[in-house]
Amino acid sequence: MSNPNWLVFQLPELMSQQDANATRFKELLRTPSLSCSLYHIPAGSKEMQSAHEEDELYFVLEGRARLRVEDEDHRVEKGTMMYVRTACDHAFFDIEEDLTVLAFFGSPVRHLPGY
Repeated sequence: MSNPNWLVFQLPELMSQQDANATRFKELLRTPSLSCSLYHIPAGSKEMQSAHEEDELYFVLEGRARLRVEDEDHRVEKGTMMYVRTACDHAFFDIEEDLTVLAFFGSPVRHLPGY
């Protein structure tokens, strides 16, 4: 079977598959240049992210929390979009309401100058 040239994702269907009581990272797509995952963190959880080899873009679908990127904290809630550059330490914390985000990752860029 060959890889499809396109895919369609329906957010209501993806969201309905989430276990509201568990931290979950579900990869939806992986290509050589891009990946996308649905990430769910229940309220009160301790999330332990670290730096990655890819640029990241997060889009909050629901919930409220804070995102620490290196030494700065940012409030995030439904509708917030955040970019985190390659190799920046970061983590979600103070999860006030169950947090669900779409996480987009570019291809690793450690071979590029300046990263």
